[in-house]
Amino acid sequence: MTSVETSLPTKPEPIETPVGAALIAALLILTCGHVLSNMLRTTPALAIDVMAPDLGVTPQTLAALTSTYHFFFAMLQIPIGVALDRYSIRSVSLVLFAGTVVGAAIAAFSTGPVSFFVSQATIGMATSGMLMCPMTLAAKRLSPAQFGMWSGIILSFGNSGLLLSASPLAFIVESFGWRAGYWTAAAAAVVVAALVAIIVPVARPEGQQRALGAEMVSVFHLGVSRALRGIVILAFVSLAMQLVLRGLWAGPWLMTVKGLSRIEAGHVLLLFTLALVVSPAVAGILDRRLAHRRVVLLTLHLVAAVLLLAMALGAPGYPLAVLLGVPLLPVAVDSALLVTFGFLVSMQPLIYAMVRQAVAPENIGKALSASNLAFFLGTAVMQSITSPVAAYWGLPAVLIVMAVCLVVGSLIFFALTRPSVVRAKV
Repeated sequence: MTSVETSLPTKPEPIETPVGAALIAALLILTCGHVLSNMLRTTPALAIDVMAPDLGVTPQTLAALTSTYHFFFAMLQIPIGVALDRYSIRSVSLVLFAGTVVGAAIAAFSTGPVSFFVSQATIGMATSGMLMCPMTLAAKRLSPAQFGMWSGIILSFGNSGLLLSASPLAFIVESFGWRAGYWTAAAAAVVVAALVAIIVPVARPEGQQRALGAEMVSVFHLGVSRALRGIVILAFVSLAMQLVLRGLWAGPWLMTVKGLSRIEAGHVLLLFTLALVVSPAVAGILDRRLAHRRVVLLTLHLVAAVLLLAMALGAPGYPLAVLLGVPLLPVAVDSALLVTFGFLVSMQPLIYAMVRQAVAPENIGKALSASNLAFFLGTAVMQSITSPVAAYWGLPAVLIVMAVCLVVGSLIFFALTRPSVVRAKV
């Protein structure tokens, strides 16, 4: 039986063939799609206060509308995973970029909740495979050890899209309005699509293909198998905390609770985002040196939950602020908590490594699809849950709910990935 807890071989692995320049270029160009995906999903974080009245809705309603992105993003994970096994990665990627241009244009032209809903659904579907494209190419062309490092590089580079929606986006919104952010993303998608067409090779999958319906069902069955269900539950809560906080609530928290201007909040979010960019690369590099991945992941997520609680309880009138005898925790403290939180919950390469270890080689692509489905479905659910919480009980309650969900998900993950529970690879 293969234990999910054992994360390293006892002997050093042989030296792998160096990754060629052509493959590196293809991986980085494809990852630019994930950069755009992150930029688009987090655009409302700094612009929700001006977008809401422009679209004729409340900020809470707009927050609920933005969850449409994540639901449609999650819905397309299984079809995208199957498509990547049936068609060339370049072809799938080009279709996704075309959809991204259309979705961003619809968002820029939106005049009300219906048109904005359509834009979020379109962007969600179009960007649903932007991470899977480079991940699948890496999984198929690299050794397990190389994949661990490159999955970290892909996630770090992709998370740089969050940098674009920090101070740079704040400047664009202040200078040209929120619609300009979507036009910028549409233009960037056109440029990257042209580079994909030039650089990414055409390589159609070989071998006999199963029926489309059977392939999609097999992804679901794999996700609920004993080998993966615990990892999938952690994936469900892990990325959700990072994306919902960075993409929706961190900006309003800094501006409404802490009293910062949009530009000042953008600077804090920039620091927060740098942690999200650096952390996956660090995790990928350290992956081969980390023993007991499940213990490491449990510890990281529990500490992250404590940091969220500290932020919430430091709000005006809440216990930590009262205990310290201050109106509210200083912005510098919140900034440090946000940066540390971002670093701790961005260790997704360790989750991907556990997924790859838990399944047989022929199921790696489907397992990645199952984990990605959990990542983004969890984000959609968390965003939908926190919107009414914010409307009825305020932003501190949002952080408390997120912390509780993180603790519960982490403990379930740890229980379901015990060696006595996990069976052999599937």
